[in-house]
Amino acid sequence: MLNALSAFSGATVSYPFDETTRVYKVGGKIFAIVGDNDDPVRVSVKCDPDIAEELREQHPGTVAPGYHLSKRHWNTVTLDDSVNDDDLRDWLAHSYDLVFRSLPRASRTEITRVIRDN
Repeated sequence: MLNALSAFSGATVSYPFDETTRVYKVGGKIFAIVGDNDDPVRVSVKCDPDIAEELREQHPGTVAPGYHLSKRHWNTVTLDDSVNDDDLRDWLAHSYDLVFRSLPRASRTEITRVIRDN
């Protein structure tokens, strides 16, 4: 399921912190962080603050405030058996959309143009 992160328009992946922490960006801004060495794997995603709180209440022990991130704007999701693929896909898309929409118009236009031309 996490392979879907690379499929978002203009998404790039890098390892700026260490060799086991994947960082996904769009337009140079982070929208997801994956701890590959975590067992189970954890992914941190950007989230609307109101929705973030709601998800934490609905999924205690699975969705927590962002690990080493702004607790208001980020959730860390533990990918165990309690997380269904549809929910995870929605949370990843929500994170990407929040970050993409925050980019300057010129950046959004360029990302869209490059995708369209390819």
